Amino acid sequence: MSINGLPLKFEILNWYAMLLKGAKHQTNSSPPTMASYSPLGDFSWICVGEHDLASFCIQRTIIDGLNLLFLCVFYLSLFISLIKKNSIWRSDRRDWVTIVVSICCVLSSITYFSNGLWILISKISKSNQLSWLVFFLKGLVWISFAVSLLVKRSKWIKILNSVWWVSSCLLVSALNIEMLIRVHSTHTFDMVTWPLSFLLLFCAIRNLGYFVHQQTPDSSQSEPLLVQKTENIQPGLDHSTFLSKLTFSWVNPILRLGYSKPLNLEDIPSPVPEDEANLAYQKFAHTWDVLLRDKSSNNTKNLVVWAIARVYLKENIHIAVCAFLRTISVVASPLILYAFVNYSNSNEEDLHQGLSILGCLILAKVVESLSQRHWFFNSRRSGMRMRSALMVAVYQKQLKLSSKGRRRHSTGEIVNYIAVDAYRMGEFPWWFHTTWTCGLQLFLAIGVLFGVVGLGALPGLVPLLICGLLNVPFAKAIKKCQSEFMIAQDERLRSTSEILNSMKIIKLQSWEDKFKTLVETLRAREFKWLAEAQFKKAFGTLIYWMSPTIISSVIFLGCILFKSAPLNAGTIFTVLATLRTMGEPVRMIPEALSVMMQVKVSFDRLNAFLLDDELKSDEIRRNTKQQSDNKVDIQAGNFSWDQESLTPTLKDLNLGIRWGHKVAVCGTVGSGKSSLLYAILGEIPKLSGTVTVRGRIAYVSQTSWIQSGTIRDNILYGKPMDELRYADAIKVCALDKDISGFSHGDLTEIGQRGINMSGGQKQRIQLARAVYSDADIYLLDDPFSAVDAHTAAVLFNDCVMTALKLKTVILVTHQVEFLSAVDKILVMEGGQITQSGSFEDLLTSGTAFEQLVNAHRDAITVLDINNEKLGESENVVTVHPDKPHGFSLAKESNEVEMSNKGLPGVQLTQEEEKEIGDVGWKPFWDYISVSNGSFFLCVALLSQTAFVVFQASSTYWLALAIQIPKISSSMLIGVYTVISFLSAVFVYFRSLFSAHLGLKASKAFFSCLTNAIFNAPMLFFDSTPVGRILTRASSDMSILDFDIPFSILFVASAGLEVITWIGIMASVTWQVLIVAILAMVATKYIQDYYLASARELIRINGTTKAPIMNYAAETSLGVVTIRAFNMVDRFFQNYLKLIDTDARLFFYSNASMEWLVLRIEVLQNFTLFTAAFLLVLLPKGYVAPGLVGLSLSYALTLTGTQIFVTRWFCNLSNYIISVERIKQFIHIPSEPPAVVEDKRPPSSWPSKGRIELQALKIRYRPSAPLVLKGITCTFKEGNRVGVVGRTGSGKTTLISALFRLVEPASGEILIDGLDICSMGLKDLRMKLSIIPQEPTLFKGSVRSNLDPLGLYSDDEIWKALEKCQLKTTISSLPNLLDSSVSDEGENWSAGQRQLFCLGRVLLKRNRILVLDEATACIDSATDAILQKIIRQEFSECTVITVAHRVPTVIDSDMVMVLSDGKLLEYDEPSILVETSSAFSKLVAEYWSSCRRNSLPKF
Repeated sequence: MSINGLPLKFEILNWYAMLLKGAKHQTNSSPPTMASYSPLGDFSWICVGEHDLASFCIQRTIIDGLNLLFLCVFYLSLFISLIKKNSIWRSDRRDWVTIVVSICCVLSSITYFSNGLWILISKISKSNQLSWLVFFLKGLVWISFAVSLLVKRSKWIKILNSVWWVSSCLLVSALNIEMLIRVHSTHTFDMVTWPLSFLLLFCAIRNLGYFVHQQTPDSSQSEPLLVQKTENIQPGLDHSTFLSKLTFSWVNPILRLGYSKPLNLEDIPSPVPEDEANLAYQKFAHTWDVLLRDKSSNNTKNLVVWAIARVYLKENIHIAVCAFLRTISVVASPLILYAFVNYSNSNEEDLHQGLSILGCLILAKVVESLSQRHWFFNSRRSGMRMRSALMVAVYQKQLKLSSKGRRRHSTGEIVNYIAVDAYRMGEFPWWFHTTWTCGLQLFLAIGVLFGVVGLGALPGLVPLLICGLLNVPFAKAIKKCQSEFMIAQDERLRSTSEILNSMKIIKLQSWEDKFKTLVETLRAREFKWLAEAQFKKAFGTLIYWMSPTIISSVIFLGCILFKSAPLNAGTIFTVLATLRTMGEPVRMIPEALSVMMQVKVSFDRLNAFLLDDELKSDEIRRNTKQQSDNKVDIQAGNFSWDQESLTPTLKDLNLGIRWGHKVAVCGTVGSGKSSLLYAILGEIPKLSGTVTVRGRIAYVSQTSWIQSGTIRDNILYGKPMDELRYADAIKVCALDKDISGFSHGDLTEIGQRGINMSGGQKQRIQLARAVYSDADIYLLDDPFSAVDAHTAAVLFNDCVMTALKLKTVILVTHQVEFLSAVDKILVMEGGQITQSGSFEDLLTSGTAFEQLVNAHRDAITVLDINNEKLGESENVVTVHPDKPHGFSLAKESNEVEMSNKGLPGVQLTQEEEKEIGDVGWKPFWDYISVSNGSFFLCVALLSQTAFVVFQASSTYWLALAIQIPKISSSMLIGVYTVISFLSAVFVYFRSLFSAHLGLKASKAFFSCLTNAIFNAPMLFFDSTPVGRILTRASSDMSILDFDIPFSILFVASAGLEVITWIGIMASVTWQVLIVAILAMVATKYIQDYYLASARELIRINGTTKAPIMNYAAETSLGVVTIRAFNMVDRFFQNYLKLIDTDARLFFYSNASMEWLVLRIEVLQNFTLFTAAFLLVLLPKGYVAPGLVGLSLSYALTLTGTQIFVTRWFCNLSNYIISVERIKQFIHIPSEPPAVVEDKRPPSSWPSKGRIELQALKIRYRPSAPLVLKGITCTFKEGNRVGVVGRTGSGKTTLISALFRLVEPASGEILIDGLDICSMGLKDLRMKLSIIPQEPTLFKGSVRSNLDPLGLYSDDEIWKALEKCQLKTTISSLPNLLDSSVSDEGENWSAGQRQLFCLGRVLLKRNRILVLDEATACIDSATDAILQKIIRQEFSECTVITVAHRVPTVIDSDMVMVLSDGKLLEYDEPSILVETSSAFSKLVAEYWSSCRRNSLPKF
């Protein structure tokens, strides 16, 4: 810029002029006059002799005058506002945009004031004494801009400011553009303040948006706060304008709310109707049904794929258009670079041509940005719909799955279909479009290469083809790793789920080490494939970065050999830019293929599941209208669980059950009693015959199924509340006193699978659910097994015989004492009804029934002996629950028990814990410190630094060396190739060390989590749903495995690249630094603004996925009950709500990410446009064409790199939440150590088996009420001690204390004189044996269930099986001891599962044996045999029997009676029976119930 003709007194201004690179520009052109042109634009009022409106001076004066006019009006308006005492300062609208722009305005004003002050002090402008005033006034204008942004404004002041900002921006822009066209230059200050004018324009547009969306002030002020909050969020996608959709501005309300406070689930708007799961599923189901009808038997096509394709084809065409536009605009960038370099190389100066190229660049970048954002958003939105449809389809299928299908797909596998396979579809469309666009981009880029370098590009196709072909085996190898990893992960999660559901028995048996080793072994298999996949990816990175080096070097050689294009800056940097656009497809195609293969695996798994065997609707005829005497009819029925088996499970069934009849089904263990109920329900496959059911069914399963939720929810079961009927149901099921004992009454939360309820309470809640349902037919599968004799009598008389008096009831029971009261008895043996008739008829006509009755008679004979002594009591004691019994055995929860586990008013299962707000770098440092991965991180970062340095050096070498004639082409290419190869080596090291970091972290976190879970106290499992733990072990662990290590490195490496690229651009045109720094600052603010909401969205999303999995698992376990009650639709609707809740978080997470990326692209593109604009303005020859190419090639990648940094930083911020969530469980308090070395008992301990309880007090949590209240007594060695009491009196808590599942609050438990609290848990529990209340089997074999630790020989196992009555059954199986046991032992009856548990203790032969309701699920005959075996085998052992059946404990040496956690009585049963004791009253009640139910032959 020439300043010829200016007086010497302005020499100081040369310093400013020299700041511009174009200081030598136009030295030969005639200079503008002082009046018309001043280098800084400082003297707009010094227009002496100027009257032409075309003069820059006059135009500048007009702009300044208008600014001063607006300024005066603005301050006058503010003054009026003050007089009216309106509040000026505002807090709610001072967001990041306002703050950034106002800071920039203040900085500009400071600059102007400083310059004015400098001129005033140094007396530079002596020709015009007012020049300093110009700077001061401009400074005042800019400080006023800042004030106008920050103060609270009325509507009219808002309009005034908007008009001021818009007019200022337009006028300044018009002046600057005119100056550029006429004199090819502009002023230093204008370069800085012009971008600020655009920011003010942006603020004015935001004001316009405020006016559009603003509600009427008067009405909004009167609205409640809650309504206001909802309205703030409401204008979502479906109500937004085209411009709002285009720019994602419809996300603003939720981001604004998230910035002002931590978001809650209630703050997130519901999905729009077209995104709801129900609509997505209905579309999928309709298409699926059409395809299923058209499917031929030999057609093997994947129906899930075809259904998804048909449903979502239309919306994916729109996505494909966006993806295509983006691909075209990306490929156009190297051509624009080529045009730029050629323009700078030309000798002619044509600003119009330069600005045209700049316009093309702006258009290409705008199209690329908008199309890519909408491609990404809409593809994920489409994926969300696919995901919802498939998750619902899987759930709906499991509601229809037959018993055969359920055996093939365990609960864990079904949950995995939802959590992994269906969930993966959220990203499927994005990867699908990425795959084909990468191919297209590669093809077009090759076309660009041929267009630029001609035949010289031909040799480059050879290495390109080789690198492409290398990806094929590479992708196959990764696919194999992924498939094997998923199989291993499935197996681990199935085992983990089973272990978590059975943690109580594992702890009681001290099997933690065995099952922990099992999980670790399965993880090791999984880890092997994970490591292989990660190392292959590191190798893939090497191929990716070597490819462009090899290809570019070969192309440059081709140019020399074929002489198809000159090897100049234009050719070199266009080739490099084109290869960079090819780099993305080359890198993404293997990954995309890998993901697509994973998706194919998931599609195949889902297809196999959705095509599996369903429950046939014609298995039973349901007819509620047909009039008939019979409610249930079975004619010539043959049924089999295994349809391929030669022997049916049930055979030759002919059965008719009349309306209102009470029918009892009895028989020995495994005789087919439960299968008969399943046949009526239609759950067991029918081989032949007919089943007709007339009326609605209510079903009570043998193994109680309770949902997570309140007691009330479980009883109402989706039906509307009828208070009278509800109160009656609770009363007749003997739940009234239990509920009154809970701090929350019937709103008490039940843990997952009813874990915090006793067996009796769960069974009675089930029964109350059935009673409340007011069905026609009641199927009750042994509902009295888990309750004491008195409660059983209450349930039978008040519930079955009274409340259900007019209903048809089919009752499976082992309680012989109730049989005389029913209308009909069915005796089952070997899957057949061997006898049928009334009690009196059967007693005289057959052996099977007589055996059952005789066994029961033998058991109660001892009671008859003492009957005379208890005659008085009999007159007093009745079985009605509302009468007093002379003593109080309060029917409180097993674990007053339950209500005492938490503080009053605190539910047991709490809402899932999550962090709130920005937790800073702590989770990141936790990730590094837990894994001890600082070495790998440092080496990886050093490798990345070396990579960036070598990358920059190679391109700098090309830019500089191309200008030096002495350097030959071969040397140019050779040096470039060597430097590039070195950079590729370092990038390989970076990826390798990142993989090592990730693997080490995965191993460390998994080990810590596994140890924490297995060492957690039982209370943790009582209060934590299994789904929460499984989410940590599955999805959170997967994020640690795959995502976090590379995310850390991507952020660090790309951040380093951004700084380097800006440095390279600034070395060519330094002015770009001003815009770049402002853009970086603004980017940081935008990022922080976004993260405030995004972080909470991800955290909330972490708590919305687990309920889906819990609900699916719960449904899978209770599907028979759900179908029996005809509640399929209700469960389906509830599941839809859970899916929609999860989907809306996924939706807003993606939308807010695109909102962020779009704005950052705008900012970084502004840096690119500035760099390009400056290169157009620079004088010809001032910057070498090589440096122009270098600067622009990096400027073109700057936006992509910055987006890459931002996206991965945000991803990392979201991924790191998984570290938080896993750390929460790593730090749960652990139970006492397994072994205390200096307190280990002798190996022979306990040699006697003497147990002393000394003032034993138990509470479940600190500050909670006591559950056991100071029990003192001694169980002598070799004694058989019976523990009795009402349901919930503290019996199970006593057993828990003996095994230290809960630690004593005070007092001691001594075994053979040793305090059990002083020794390790393993040393204690290995020396105690228990048969638990709920028999638990694990998936595996008969052998692995009897002897999980592998300590015994086959001979010993067979002997144990013989003693526990299972030898005959297992001998008949083809695989003998290796016969399979399915998930939770579902293929064995409840009685058989209990016998397995007996087999375990017979093998262990410990001195102390605990029987916790051990024979509740077996008939009296088998019970009598087992009691005899226990007496024989454990004659010298201390046996503690907790029982509900009085005969089970009547022959004990001692009886302990508990009531409300206190020891009521402890003495020999013969002594207690002879006195008016609590035990004698229990015996009297039992005898009374036997007599009342008329056993005439006794």
